[in-house]
Amino acid sequence: MKETANETLSKEELIDQLILLEWKAFDKVENEGGRADCQNNFLTFQVMRRSQYLTWTEELLESFIQDFLDANERGWNLITEKYGRMMESTAPEEFERIKEQFPIISPEKKAIIEAIVAIEVGWDEEFAKAYPLLASQGRSVHTGEDSLYNTSSETYLRGEISTYSDRTLSLYGAFVADYARRGENLIRDTVRNTVLLYGYSSLDAAEKALDDRT
Repeated sequence: MKETANETLSKEELIDQLILLEWKAFDKVENEGGRADCQNNFLTFQVMRRSQYLTWTEELLESFIQDFLDANERGWNLITEKYGRMMESTAPEEFERIKEQFPIISPEKKAIIEAIVAIEVGWDEEFAKAYPLLASQGRSVHTGEDSLYNTSSETYLRGEISTYSDRTLSLYGAFVADYARRGENLIRDTVRNTVLLYGYSSLDAAEKALDDRT
């Protein structure tokens, strides 16, 4: 029997379920250089993912959970795909050797992905201007800054949402568009969740704490 997302769960329970599904997939990712240190750090992983998912709607959470359940059913690892797709920018020669393994993305879906990426890159740039020290703790912003050892936020986002089902991508696109219409910044809200989970009272407090250390 096909496993389906449980729509009776609370938002917190949906987030917990999604993080666990994602962690199990992440744990199975095989890297050329061996197991990555971050694959042994669940606490950091769950803070980073929870920070993002706290901004999401329950419908979007349920849809992405279903993506993982569907992938598990057919023996496919969405996290392996996500990191593989990032290699198109960070390790293009290796990507050429593995790209046939991945599902084909239609031109229409690519256009949606790039529209979302453009909006979020703008938010990243705004956040970096407002909170430069906090921004410096994360990824560089632009794909043009990628290297074998550096994956930008733009490339990471493109890789991640390229794994979304058409259903999840449509919901996520509407979610991002709604954020933009309201004049809000999803990157700011996500990082705010991160600093709150780490015990700071606000973004300003976290920025000041970093400033005090310099």
